[in-house]
Amino acid sequence: MSTLENSIIRDIALAPEGHLKIDWASAHMPVLNRIREQFEQELPFKGLKVTISLHLEAKTAYLAKVVKAGGADVTITGSNPLSTQDDICAALVEDGITVFAKYNPDPKEYKELLIKSLETKPDLIIDDGGDLVTILHTERPDLRENIRGGAEETTTGIIRLKAMEKEGTLNFPMVAVNDAYCKYLFDNRYGTGQSVFDGINRTTNLVVAGKTVVVVGYGWCGKGVAMRAKGLGANVVVTEVDAIKAVEAYMDGFTVLPMSEAAKVGELFITVTGNKDCIRAEHYDVMKNGAILSNAGHFDVEFNKPELAAMSTDIRTVRRNIEEYKLKDGRSIYVLAEGRLVNLAAGDGHPAEIMDTTFALQALGLKYVNEEYANIGKKVVNVPYELDEQVARFKLDSLNISIDKLTPEQVTYLDSWKED
Repeated sequence: MSTLENSIIRDIALAPEGHLKIDWASAHMPVLNRIREQFEQELPFKGLKVTISLHLEAKTAYLAKVVKAGGADVTITGSNPLSTQDDICAALVEDGITVFAKYNPDPKEYKELLIKSLETKPDLIIDDGGDLVTILHTERPDLRENIRGGAEETTTGIIRLKAMEKEGTLNFPMVAVNDAYCKYLFDNRYGTGQSVFDGINRTTNLVVAGKTVVVVGYGWCGKGVAMRAKGLGANVVVTEVDAIKAVEAYMDGFTVLPMSEAAKVGELFITVTGNKDCIRAEHYDVMKNGAILSNAGHFDVEFNKPELAAMSTDIRTVRRNIEEYKLKDGRSIYVLAEGRLVNLAAGDGHPAEIMDTTFALQALGLKYVNEEYANIGKKVVNVPYELDEQVARFKLDSLNISIDKLTPEQVTYLDSWKED
């Protein structure tokens, strides 16, 4: 049976455009290309089933093809209903990958597609936000009988996994790809910083320079967003709950305020926390007319939409991916991409060169957990440093950059406490 007969997608006729997007991305992902060559020779996943849940666009599609090149039978689904691109889904089906994904399914169908992707009873998974892991531990534990382990992409997902590990409910090992240096130093900072404003700018067609941009959360993603906002000429305000991060934001030159005060001055709000209800009714009460809300954290709960709806007399779509909430006092507050990830729901996600290193870590992390799952146990583990460094060296090679090496004398000096 063909992968089309097994798949659920919007329209196979969209495949040509999807192939063009994937080809463009892969041409700018030299690290993943190098790993693909290794996988084609070694076939580390020969005979295994792999299910992937990620934002289903061109870079993700190429990761799926690299895993398939390693010998895997690959099934893929989306990790966000608004980030799935139907032409990419069609192209992957033509490339022999089973796809259960459509752009903007209703919540019930979205969950059904996730479950469908797991009904293949995979040996390995790649997850984004912990949705696959949650299903395997709640609604459908029967589908985890073959699971050796997997890799998690996001901060939010790792938080959920570590909570499960702490409770003793995690049933297989997961590699915390997000915590690798080559992930959070580059993807979270430079990738999020650029892609967030790509999504915001193409959606609103408004200038950033001169506006007061409120960045909610100053983790690695928040650092990237604040840095890019500053580069675009914005006045940047940071809100935080962590005293150390707040001091860091201040030392980086940003104004630090509690949300109760930031809400009064902000014109564009970008949440980057992974938590819920960071912006609530009491904040909407004092916002300027025309304030714009966007989310770059994970789930669509970072600002409380039900409270905003309850305060509104009318909600209407005024432009693609922009909803206007008309408040009872006449003010308007605008929500981008339904509060979902603005860089993916209203854009194409991180640049290909950034996702090159992240997805290289995913591929190598999956290979690692497949080889070591029996030794790892039922816990969350970091990507081994040697794999992290290997990805960095591949990246430097692709840029034709050379670096120094320690001499034997320097190694000895660093390993010794004596001064002779």
